Amino acid sequence: MKRRRFLQYLASSGFASLVAGGGVKAANTPSLRYLRPPGAHDEKKFLSKCIRCGKCGESCPNRAIKFFSTENGIVSLDTPFIIPREQACILCMKCGDICPTGAIPKIDYKANAIMKSVHMGRARVDVNLCLSFQGKTCGVCYRACPLPDIAIRVGMLEQPHVLENCVGCGLCERSCIQIPQAIKVIPNHTRVS
Repeated sequence: MKRRRFLQYLASSGFASLVAGGGVKAANTPSLRYLRPPGAHDEKKFLSKCIRCGKCGESCPNRAIKFFSTENGIVSLDTPFIIPREQACILCMKCGDICPTGAIPKIDYKANAIMKSVHMGRARVDVNLCLSFQGKTCGVCYRACPLPDIAIRVGMLEQPHVLENCVGCGLCERSCIQIPQAIKVIPNHTRVS
């Protein structure tokens, strides 16, 4: 960690502790909806294991992983996160391969392993915004899904229906042509490992 980054970390951690007893988190910032990398432990365990090395972001071929900074006003400075509308996770599982502490566990690049171990969130469809539910065939979210017919299926006019096996990668949200988007991933920060 560079000296400047270290000093920013100390300053923001100390300030956040004074302001909110150490409880200021992005989860309490309603305007910031974020996901943790695929396979990340529940928030408490993840934060205790993550050493903020940045290797997960360096290994991400899609450049989906970003890092919280002092501008985010949170205690979890330099920890990785994903904003699916900006750049979604492609489930390559490279971040877990390189994580030195297991904060993001290693997961095989196989559909069954991913469905069992990845719980970033779950997509939700707003039928009032979705073109397919308005009588106009779309299906973009379905075609973007890396687990079609497993995580999402389509009905008449390609109306999307999210299934239980959705892992929350965000590719459907990223691909949605509606503004605001008709499908969003709701983060799962409180999953129990």
